[in-house]
Amino acid sequence: MTRASLFLAAALVAVSAAPALAAPKPAAPVTNAAPGDAYYQAGQAALAKALTVNPRTGKAKNVILFLGDGMGVSTVVASRIYEGQQRGVDGESNALSFEKLPWTALSKTYSHDTQVTDSAAGITAITTGVKTRNKVIGLSGAAKPESCASEAGTRVETIAELAKAHGLSAGAVTTTRITHATPAGVYAHTAYRDWEGDGDMPTDAVAAGCKDIARQLVEAPAGLRLDVALGGGRSRFLPDAKDGKRADGRDLTAEWLKAPNAAYVTTDAELAALDPAKTGPVLGLFASEHLPYEVERPVLGQGVPTLAAMATKAVDLLSKNPKGYFLLVEGGKIDMGSHLNNAKRTLTETVEFSKAVQAVLDKVNLDDTLVIVTADHSHGLVISGYAARNAPILGLAGNEGEPVVAGDGKPYTVLSFATGPGGPEGGGSRADPSKEDTDDIDYHQNAVANLPSSAHSGEDVGVFADGPGSYLVHGVVEESYLYQIMRHAYGFDEAAAK
Repeated sequence: MTRASLFLAAALVAVSAAPALAAPKPAAPVTNAAPGDAYYQAGQAALAKALTVNPRTGKAKNVILFLGDGMGVSTVVASRIYEGQQRGVDGESNALSFEKLPWTALSKTYSHDTQVTDSAAGITAITTGVKTRNKVIGLSGAAKPESCASEAGTRVETIAELAKAHGLSAGAVTTTRITHATPAGVYAHTAYRDWEGDGDMPTDAVAAGCKDIARQLVEAPAGLRLDVALGGGRSRFLPDAKDGKRADGRDLTAEWLKAPNAAYVTTDAELAALDPAKTGPVLGLFASEHLPYEVERPVLGQGVPTLAAMATKAVDLLSKNPKGYFLLVEGGKIDMGSHLNNAKRTLTETVEFSKAVQAVLDKVNLDDTLVIVTADHSHGLVISGYAARNAPILGLAGNEGEPVVAGDGKPYTVLSFATGPGGPEGGGSRADPSKEDTDDIDYHQNAVANLPSSAHSGEDVGVFADGPGSYLVHGVVEESYLYQIMRHAYGFDEAAAK
């Protein structure tokens, strides 16, 4: 036996003679309290629901674009909390109607020439797929604001015009003037968003042949003209003799009625009475200027339909076309509340917008209707501080439940604005919100910098969708990409559109 073999044999004997090692004790079970936690269970339920969502890959017969003007992410969050608190439920975990849609994205809203877009350039990007300059509607970035001559050769087709060209119907609903920037982005092409009526235009632009926005709505060729247009702005359609602002003396409402079976309505009762089966194109103008804020409805809103009532009636009117339709629904006064640094108005308008979305979702079939909810831009609304859970969203900020004051010795509100009329004037100090009713409908939140009107902000905005093609709403996208989703959902390829 070799020396190596002797060593191996000795080692084996030593191992076999050694006492057996004790088996390791099983580890103590890990105690996990998470499965019984309400947040954990809510997450499980959300996952289970998400796993059931399948992309709808068919073609869309109808497309409904909801646009909350100025409805940034902070506005959505604050409104979600406000809506829940108004109903007496937990606002922080609440959800607005459109937040429950399964497909979401963020939209980059910069315009062709600015970091922060206005509504004219924003809606043009969404409805045409082309980013343009601020103040310009329905024209490419080659057009120059307020230059009538630059309108030549810069016109870009809107998704509504494309739908009409394919035999579908089209409509626009808004709480602003129907000639205001966002609704105008469905049908108008102009170098200046404020050319809503000829009385708003310089004489040289009129002489050069540029048309005001109201004329473009009424004078559009029959094959392209909107089938439904509901909102405010009656003054841009009527002459001075009829309490309007038209300088040419024309009554465009009378001209609208020349179309077969056309209707012109001015009250909620008249709108409700319309029989879709017997009615042709409908023009509804429910105020001389913008419609009243929802908080003003008890005083100023008699005879004025809600956004939900206008939107659902528009769906009824447009649905009679067997080929389908395109519809824009704008919550336009969300933006206007924020321009005032008036969060109460901003939030109540957003809640009404959410109600309109839900009312339409309850009517349509998402197997053939694409619904997209988004904003054209954000606003300078900020949610800051560490207010206690369930503290009033329109109230004062706190430090995890404790009162808190800023360096100037004054408290501050949960909601504030970067700029606007709530800022200190003339080097003075800011107002003390603890001495004011922050829930009042006319309360203006503090702002950092004083401006006559709060400025828009440039962060991305949310996009929420369901229906055919909605699975294409994901990631971080260009605002102009939304047009491509709608076009693709309809099945309108580029060759067919030429």
